Amino acid sequence: MSDHPPPRTESVWDYPRPPAIRSDSRRVRVEWAGTKVADTRRALRVLEISHPPVFYLPPEDVRTDLLLPAQGSTWCEWKGRAVYWDLAIGPDVRMRAAWSYPDPTAGYERLTDHFAFYPTRVDRCTVDGEVVRAQEGDFYGGWVTAEIEGPLKGGPGTALW
Repeated sequence: MSDHPPPRTESVWDYPRPPAIRSDSRRVRVEWAGTKVADTRRALRVLEISHPPVFYLPPEDVRTDLLLPAQGSTWCEWKGRAVYWDLAIGPDVRMRAAWSYPDPTAGYERLTDHFAFYPTRVDRCTVDGEVVRAQEGDFYGGWVTAEIEGPLKGGPGTALW
């Protein structure tokens, strides 16, 4: 059950700061190299002003056997330390295709060990069958669907928004 089902359209400028976490019961899938990497109806959406949502998927619904720890980490002022994951199917590897928060900061504990995927580093991400477009730029990893309205942060000239 969703905390708040997404409306027909939603402006990223109505999202809060600090970011909010919302449950989403729509079917979310991630595919790469002909393989279903993730499939869930228990996603969490992180909503932050100026950004399209990032979908975090529970580990029970992700093929974690295809994920290998990647080098490095980053720090989010809200969620804490993010770690990265390479996606490997046979000899093919997509570097840093996913990330997670093993020990998020207070207020973001629901994200613990959930995985987020960059749409640009897999073949296909869908939300209820709709193919996701990637947020411009490759830093934030937001998922753009038909209900999302911008302008969106991530493209050239938006770093200081």
